[in-house]
Amino acid sequence: MKTLDYIALGLLIVGGLNWLLVGLFEYDLVAAIAGGPATAFAKIIYVIVGICAIYCLRFFPLISRAAEVRESNPNV
Repeated sequence: MKTLDYIALGLLIVGGLNWLLVGLFEYDLVAAIAGGPATAFAKIIYVIVGICAIYCLRFFPLISRAAEVRESNPNV
């Protein structure tokens, strides 16, 4: 599953960068690449990025466990 984790995280980062462009410059890179925000291709990309975001929610318990380990043993 590690490969899937990297793919999901990478696509989530790409989606976040796209939102950064939308917020700062009102430029939707996905829409520009896909030929518009309402095209089937753009919608597929948006859905895949959204699914990756939901999938990446599973990382929160892993992060909190790692933080607990660091707190209990600062030498790790």
